[in-house]
Amino acid sequence: MPKVVRNKNKSKTLLKTKADFDSDLALRSLSSKDPVLGKLIKKVGKFKLELEPINSPFHALAESIVYQQLTGKAAATIFGRVSALFDSPEFLCPDQVAAISDDLLRSAGLSRSKLASIKDLANKAIEGLVPEPKKLRKMSDEEIIESLTTIRGIGNWTVEMMLIFRLGRMDVLPIHDYGVRKGFALTFGQSDLPKPKELEAYGERWRPYRTIASWYLWRALELK
Repeated sequence: MPKVVRNKNKSKTLLKTKADFDSDLALRSLSSKDPVLGKLIKKVGKFKLELEPINSPFHALAESIVYQQLTGKAAATIFGRVSALFDSPEFLCPDQVAAISDDLLRSAGLSRSKLASIKDLANKAIEGLVPEPKKLRKMSDEEIIESLTTIRGIGNWTVEMMLIFRLGRMDVLPIHDYGVRKGFALTFGQSDLPKPKELEAYGERWRPYRTIASWYLWRALELK
């Protein structure tokens, strides 16, 4: 089997203020443009976004595929079983995933649909269609979405989660995310969830900090 480099960095990192990102300025801007969101920001407090390392976009995307439409606990169990099939469970290698038998992946708990998606991901990674971390960080959000959604089983939401929680991009609004839509309905006193297009249109006022607005809408679900 091909040699796999082990990923020893398991730690999470906090998104810290950088020269091009002033969290205080962002919160003031959002509160000024949207007073209702501003009230939520005041209730929740400081913006804190935990980033997962993205040493391997392939590994991150494979994990995302497994987690689709499953509870966190069930998905973590299945992904753990899948990872345990390989030499380096912390750093999956596309060559190994492409070569392993379908029966072994199915025995780990993958559905036929997710099996097909992970195999397609591995083949496209081998073809060079999954950007390496250095290139990924230089690409725009739109370029990343356009590139990765050509892979079976990877839609806008999956890529948006990578943009937010792996790359720390500050202007992402996942309009199909249930938590964001539910948080919006709670915050703005609506009985029904906003339709994705409605949320997208309303969210234009949050640019260029739509990720931060989304984070606060998620937090709205945790408020009593």
